Amino acid sequence: MSTPTVPLHIVVPTPAHSSAAPILSYAHDVPLPAGTLVRVPLGAREVLGITWDEPQGTGSELPQLRRVGAVLEGLAPLPAPWRRLVAFAARYYQRSLGEVALSALPPSLRELTADQLTRRLRRMPPGTPAPDAGAATVQTETSKIVVLSTDQQSAAAEIDAHPGPFLLFGSTGSGKTEVYLHAVQAALTRDPGAQALVLVPEINLTPQLEARFRERFDALWGASAIVSLHSAMTPAQRLKSWLAAHTGQARIVLGTRMAILASLPRLALIVVDEEHDASYKQQEGARYSARDLAVWRARDVGAKVILGSATPSLESWHASDPAVGRYQRLHMPARIGAGELPRLRLIDMSQQPRKAVFAPPLIAAITERVQRGEQCLVLLNRRGFAPVLHCGACGWKSDCPHCSATQVFHKSDRTLRCHHCGCASPVPRACPDCGNPDILTIGRGTEQLEEQLAQLLRNVITRERRAARVARIDADTTRARGALKAQLAQMHAGDVDVLVGTQMVAKGHDFRRVTLVAAVQPDGALFSSDFRAPERLFALLMQAGGRAGRDARYMQAQQSAPELWVQTWHPEHPLFAALRGHDYPAFATRQLAEREAAGMPPFSHQALLRADARTQEAAQDFLRAASEAARTAQLPGMDQVFLYPPVPLAVQRVANVERAQMLLESPHRGALQHLLAAWQPLLHAERTRHRAVVRWLIDVDPQAI
Repeated sequence: MSTPTVPLHIVVPTPAHSSAAPILSYAHDVPLPAGTLVRVPLGAREVLGITWDEPQGTGSELPQLRRVGAVLEGLAPLPAPWRRLVAFAARYYQRSLGEVALSALPPSLRELTADQLTRRLRRMPPGTPAPDAGAATVQTETSKIVVLSTDQQSAAAEIDAHPGPFLLFGSTGSGKTEVYLHAVQAALTRDPGAQALVLVPEINLTPQLEARFRERFDALWGASAIVSLHSAMTPAQRLKSWLAAHTGQARIVLGTRMAILASLPRLALIVVDEEHDASYKQQEGARYSARDLAVWRARDVGAKVILGSATPSLESWHASDPAVGRYQRLHMPARIGAGELPRLRLIDMSQQPRKAVFAPPLIAAITERVQRGEQCLVLLNRRGFAPVLHCGACGWKSDCPHCSATQVFHKSDRTLRCHHCGCASPVPRACPDCGNPDILTIGRGTEQLEEQLAQLLRNVITRERRAARVARIDADTTRARGALKAQLAQMHAGDVDVLVGTQMVAKGHDFRRVTLVAAVQPDGALFSSDFRAPERLFALLMQAGGRAGRDARYMQAQQSAPELWVQTWHPEHPLFAALRGHDYPAFATRQLAEREAAGMPPFSHQALLRADARTQEAAQDFLRAASEAARTAQLPGMDQVFLYPPVPLAVQRVANVERAQMLLESPHRGALQHLLAAWQPLLHAERTRHRAVVRWLIDVDPQAI
């Protein structure tokens, strides 16, 4: 007698933009609930799959099916809300369902067998029981009492009383983190099994945030109730945190954008800190926005969501306009402890000595602060010593052999490095083309600024009667494991007087002794072809300036006032007028008026179709053919979507692959989505006809064009 079989619909990791069906059918002895993890054969290999809800239009007769290899028992099925989130992300961002679903799981979970998973689950510590309301009250009363400011009390009361979504618009140093802590405690106290998800834009912000949360909640819910989830963790650590979140043992999950796809069965609150940050948009694979998915996920499960920033994205600011009414705007304009916001000091570089890296007035201000024992922060969003090496005799430049970009000069190890493909080579002793030994540098990076400042401050003595110390934090100095944590600890301990850094140090950090921040070379974004560049520059300068004067008591004791110095060739630019008054609403109003007149987001919706090919001509030919195919087929929504001609990317060649893109724009999000969904089969067909195309992708709601 043959063994009875039950057909199961299973999502497997099909390749990106594969023409294979998103859900495949397999046979098993018994039915399994949707969300169960299984091992199944796919081609010649065995992969992890997820049983899924039966797709619409499935026929009653199925061909001979391959059998499920093993069921990963002991792990509860992935819940329906998680499956809805994954399905929405795949549908909206035009990716394979299996690609999104399986990439949302920890890498080591995708490789484990059923027996290995069982052993892992046995090693997990037992969950910490949630305290009852009385115990929570007693613990709160015996712990450190936190007195909220008037602004914090108002914001917390609004969050407690209304469903949201909320845009928490608070100036730098206004205490937004304390509002997050209050909201998390309120949500988890109301429901003994509730979970909260707190997102930060960058990995280096998670340690200090975790420390704040543990200080507040370890005694209340136990150390195992708080976990972090980000890509810098080891595979074992990621699996442990993911399992804790999935089983409900972890009540608070802190993480970067990847954490938005974690399985949280009892999700009650999502916090997106620094919601304006472009790091929330994934730039590889499924190009999702964690911020936007947070809003969708909260609405789907009935959770509250708080988007917090001192410089909100213009999309969120527009959505919080009372006339639009999608978000509820909460305003916290005052700094904690009546601290003052930094005063803007603009330096007109046209009035400074020629080729000066630092204007003399800025050096005088830094010197004065260091002598008083205060700290300074110098910002330049470009690492390395110089962006280009150049021969004045023949015009040679340090071009990358594999990219249409230059190799950056790194003086510390005497190398030329491409920041796009990673190609590295030693610095030549003379010009490779003409033999001229006098090769010059063009432009400046953080390495050069550190060297110049160390030279300029070499005779400065601090209040502790020691020489001034200059340090640098960027992607080069923090490459080693634990390096960033050690460098930040030195800064907090006062062992560094002047810190030079990229945007890594411009947001989220609470440097209590920093009183002066200087932005050295910000003008490039003022006239960029990217319409989002002014928004990003304003946010960067506001966030960087917000590192100064955060400790009101320290500033009063020093009898000092915080300052933000900006070296610019265009001091009359309107952006600086808004920055001078810390007037984000005025800046946003101006920018939104310009975007509305130009029909740009948030008043329109965009997507990019990108092609990578062996030649630029092949890439653009594919895009033109795809555009013509869409027009010929009269795809749904075509009459409301404008397709621009294909153009090369700003860096059109990376690792010997030519890149081109085509912009799609529509005033209606639904029309754009209908067109993109219907376009997929035509794009697959065009790909088979254009053999020189290496890959293609769709980027919905792109953050860089």
